[in-house]
Amino acid sequence: MTFNKLEKKDLNNLFLRTIPMEASFNYERMMSLAFSYSMYNIIEKLYPNKEDQIEAAKRHLEFFNCTSATSPIVAGTIAALEEKKASDPTFDTNTINSVKISLMGPLSGVGDSIFWGSLKVIATGIGIALTVKGNILGPILFLLLYNIPNLLVRYFGTFWGYKLGTSLSENIDHSVVSNITFIMNVLGTVVIGGMVATMISINISVGIGGFEGETIQSFIDSFMPAFLPLVATFLIRYLLKKKVKVSYILLSILVISVLGAMFGFLA
Repeated sequence: MTFNKLEKKDLNNLFLRTIPMEASFNYERMMSLAFSYSMYNIIEKLYPNKEDQIEAAKRHLEFFNCTSATSPIVAGTIAALEEKKASDPTFDTNTINSVKISLMGPLSGVGDSIFWGSLKVIATGIGIALTVKGNILGPILFLLLYNIPNLLVRYFGTFWGYKLGTSLSENIDHSVVSNITFIMNVLGTVVIGGMVATMISINISVGIGGFEGETIQSFIDSFMPAFLPLVATFLIRYLLKKKVKVSYILLSILVISVLGAMFGFLA
């Protein structure tokens, strides 16, 4: 790996500063403060002028939200692009945020499905199985099985991201950014589609007259399994695009779920 102004110790520091990524979180710009904090040592080294440092720090206060385990990949990529900007004043700063936006969504889809949807569940299952038997290895194994892969992805992801950013900075143009955005969006869409089918559960238990043991849910599943979770996902997306408040959507889901369980039309 070739370094210019940045050195391996700078990326090691970047990796360490991304560990508490979710320690600073707000519902306006999500992890923006944490991302700006993780970048600040890089910014200080690249920009000797205080005004340039402030401008760069503000640049990373834009909305940012990504699975914390895969966030270092984004940070490493952006570090390389900031390095390019520091050495080339004509470099378009809009490219930096464009690349960040194009990476954070798809990497969230991949990261959530791997770390939250799979690895944490597996680690928890193993940990609980041992813990209920009084084995002290239960909580220890849980922490090791979840955190070792997490830290490895964070560490090597920082350097992989920097390598990607370096390659981008040498060949950057709008078509490259568009291609990366397209590829990452396809990957993210595939992963999110899998999450919709496996992590959202809607079961209409109302029976169909004249068909013993047949329910509306079994009829729907016979031609398209996970159809209702897909419909629910698009409905929520439509409501969000119409600027319906998230709190209203969550409250509606809660009310429908409770009423469905009480009156027996949802199982």
